[in-house]
Amino acid sequence: MIRVVLVDDQPLIRTGLRVLIADTPDLEVVGEAGGGAEAVDLVTRLRPDVAVMDIRMPGMDGIEATRRITADPRVATHVLVLTTFDDDDYVYGALRAGASGFLVKDLALETILDGIRVVAAGDALIAPSVTRRLIGEFAARPQPPRSRRSVADGITEREREVLTLVGRGLSNAEIAAELSISVATAKAHVARLFTKLDARDRVHLVIQAYEFGLVAPS
Repeated sequence: MIRVVLVDDQPLIRTGLRVLIADTPDLEVVGEAGGGAEAVDLVTRLRPDVAVMDIRMPGMDGIEATRRITADPRVATHVLVLTTFDDDDYVYGALRAGASGFLVKDLALETILDGIRVVAAGDALIAPSVTRRLIGEFAARPQPPRSRRSVADGITEREREVLTLVGRGLSNAEIAAELSISVATAKAHVARLFTKLDARDRVHLVIQAYEFGLVAPS
């Protein structure tokens, strides 16, 4: 059972998510908070697997709450940011604060539930629309992309396939399905890419996938 805390200043949003999760056998809502400070206190006490976190809230916002939660060594809670606002400052702020995932509220409900599962498993998840924009922004920078040959020199053919799929915004589970391999194997490939490419996080892998010419901005 994945234990979840919902953090949103709109009671209607929390109620909708709670009802949705109540019909899901592997997820359980163990607490709710209407603001960042309350969320930090609740997560510290309850130690849920995942905190589903809004960003714009009165008082302490979701980014600062995420930073405090992920910085606490006593808490192993993963934060999934779920917000209406996907502008770049929020995306970068949430990821820098330690969020494991970033989704927008207009996604399909099943996608949000899957996002909770992905984050709970220790994976990272970024909405495909956000991933595409990050690539597009990087494309607008003046430095030229690296050649396909340069990436082939450093990683295996299978790792190159995995990097391409990461660049397209796929989660480890989706990569596993695409390549007909286990999720554990997909995670292992991604972990080796982090090491070989000296990537800080999954977003950095996305950027490098563009640099190497493996994906292109929409």
